[in-house]
Formats: sequence, C-alpha cells, structure tokens
Amino acid sequence: MHSESLEMGAQTVQCPDKAAIRQRALRKNAWRLLPLLTLAFVFNYIDRTSVGFAALTMNKDIGLTPAQFGWGAGILFAGYCFCEIPSNLALYKYGARRWLARIMITWGLASAATALVQGPTSFYALRLLLGVAEAGFFPGVTFFLACWFPAQYRVRVLAIFTLGVPLSSIVSGPMSALLLQLNGAAGLHGWQWMFIAQGLPAVLIGFAVLALLRDKPEEAYWLTQEERSELVQMLADEPRQGPKKALFSTLKDGRVLLLAAIQFGFVLGSYGVGIWLPLILKAHGYSLIHVGLLSTIPYIASVVGMLVWARVVDRRGRRVLHLVATCVTGGVGLAVSAMSHGIVVELAGLTLAVVAVSSARAIFWTIPTRFLTGVAAAGGLAFINSIGTLGGFAGPYLVGVLKQATGTFSAGIWAMAAMLLLSAVLASTLAVYMRKE
Repeated sequence: MHSESLEMGAQTVQCPDKAAIRQRALRKNAWRLLPLLTLAFVFNYIDRTSVGFAALTMNKDIGLTPAQFGWGAGILFAGYCFCEIPSNLALYKYGARRWLARIMITWGLASAATALVQGPTSFYALRLLLGVAEAGFFPGVTFFLACWFPAQYRVRVLAIFTLGVPLSSIVSGPMSALLLQLNGAAGLHGWQWMFIAQGLPAVLIGFAVLALLRDKPEEAYWLTQEERSELVQMLADEPRQGPKKALFSTLKDGRVLLLAAIQFGFVLGSYGVGIWLPLILKAHGYSLIHVGLLSTIPYIASVVGMLVWARVVDRRGRRVLHLVATCVTGGVGLAVSAMSHGIVVELAGLTLAVVAVSSARAIFWTIPTRFLTGVAAAGGLAFINSIGTLGGFAGPYLVGVLKQATGTFSAGIWAMAAMLLLSAVLASTLAVYMRKE
C-alpha cells in the first residue's frame, strides 16, 4: 500500500503523522485479515471444483454420464443461490466472524461427506448440501473487507483475497492427482480420499477465523488506540456514490440488476473451465499426474496477471472500463481455444481466459461497494452474487450437455465465449448508466 497522504472527504489532506498512522493501521489489517481469509478461499474453491479431478475416476465408479456429472457439479450453485441472501443477512445480524466461521465449518464437513456418494442421486444431494453450507461466503467476505479498508485500496485487497481462486487450482491439481493414487488404501477409492483430505481443512480454518478475527475496526485488538481511532475516522470520512438504501429498494436498483447479469456471464466461463479442465486435458491422452501438473498453468499465469491488472486499476481508476476489457479478453481467449486443434494453442487460449476472468472478479466486487452500505450492502452483494453465481451451475452443465451431444468440448467452449462477450456488452451499458448519474 502507498505511504503518501490520503485525500479524504471534501479534499482535506491529512498531515503526515496521521497519514503514517493510517497506513500503519491498514498494513496491520492486511496482515491480520488477508492471509487467513485467502487461505479459506483457497479451500472454498478447491471444495467446489476438485470434483473435476474426482471425475477422472469417480464417474466410472458410480456410473455418471457427462450430462449427469455436469448437472451434479453445477447443482451446488442452486443451493448456494437459494440461501445466499438469507446467509448474508444473518452475517449482518450476528457478525461476520461467527457467521463466516459457521460457513467454513459446515462446508468442510459437507465436502468431506461427498466421499460417501454411491450414484447420481446421492451425488446431486451432497453437492446441493455443499452449496447450502457455502452460501454467503464470498459476498460476506466482500462486505467484511469493505468495513476494514477504504475504497481506494479495495481492488488490491480483493485481488489478494481472490488469489484464492488461482492458488487453489495450482494446489489442487497436483494434490488431487496424488490423492487419486491412494486408490484402494483402507478400502477407499482415491477420489474418496481426495474429498476427505480437501474438505476437513476448511473446518480447522473456520475455528481459526472464530478465534482470530473481529467484526469491526473498533474491536481490532492488534491495533493501538491511536491506530483504531484514525482507521475508524478514515472509513467514516469515505465518500459514497449513493445514499444508504433499504434492502428491497436495492434489489430493484438498475445497477444491481446489471451487475448480477454481468457476473453471471464471467462466472459461467470461470466454472465451465475450472471444472472441465481436467477432463479436457485427459481427452488429449495425458496421465493423471500430467493432467494435475498441466492444469496449474492457467492459474499460475492468473496470479501474476490479476495482481498486475488490479494495481493498474487502483492507480488509474475506470473500474467499469477495465471490467469490459477483462470480459472481452476472456471471450477472445475461449474463442482461440475452441478454434484450436493442438494442445499448446488450446491451453494458451484457456490460460488467457482464466487470467481475464480472475481479474474481472477482483475488479467487479469493488463496484457495488461504492454505492451500497449497511444492510443494503449485505443483502445487495448477496443478491448480485446469488444471481451471478447461477453461472456456476450453467457453465459446467452447458459444457456437459454439449459434450454429450457433439462428442467434443469445442461447442461448450464457444458457448462460454459468447457469454463472456455478452457480459462485456452489459458492462459497457453499466458504464453509460453510471456516467449519466
């Protein structure tokens, strides 16, 4: 974070001493909050998407067709979306620390229990339960971080937090491939060991969140009294682009509805690639270990790309314009992949798409927190995420259906490219909408 003075409120420049105190408080907050929450997001994303690695052997063991697997992989988001708003309203009522801990503990147990599936019906049921348990996590953390960091730092803060997505894929590929090698140990399939070993850490992280975090800056025992006071004042002085609204008025806000539709498109692409990538690579004849290693390439690139893009946005602003650019770039990457007949170009296109979608996620969530506050923020962020995250259901299922119908992955990848380009068009509309205001 920068060390220069901050310009707050009505163009008031803080004295160097106050600026230094505030910067020190923000650095302490970053070190206290972000490593633990990012680690939680790593396992959150692993527990959602590692089913793609399980499918390498699980589908045959329990008799799943491509369409059934796509449905089960995506049905998680039905439970997630249905419970999203109630979960975030509960977070606002009971406090982020307790509620985020509850989310992590229950999703970890549900993920580990997926080792018990016997066929399509039990697979659907446990994936749905996992979505219910996870509901509210991402918008809950977004709301929580907005209470601790002013707007000019949120793209970088959210970029660090959302590093959990590419980091999870970097970790889960090799980890899942190794766990699948435990096939037969203690009478369990390798994919059963995978669900158990990747689900239970979330339970431990949930207890750590309960012990180490606090709900608001006034309770930050890791800050001095002077740092707490300056941080609270800095956040209170922060200008907002719109008034505090009631929840139901927020749900009719045109900006909120546009943001939900935009997120639907890029989340569809994110999960469509994330869940099917292991099977796309396996179709080229690679072994489990090679699939695990190759699957990390797009996500290693996205770590660098996302941080660089976030830094540019924090320095230059124009968040909506950059959101348009990420969606266009993602659509182009998927189109390149769909047109390719060789693994090198196909993987390069998927890598470009993953970099763009990861960057879109970090930029996107700084936009609604500019005009939503209080209970409207808790409910509004959850509403945006609940509608947008339906793309997490649509992406895997769409690819599965088209793969079963055509015998190749190209049709599904083209469909995801079209949705990302539609998100770019909607984001352009959002830019016009907000400029008129």
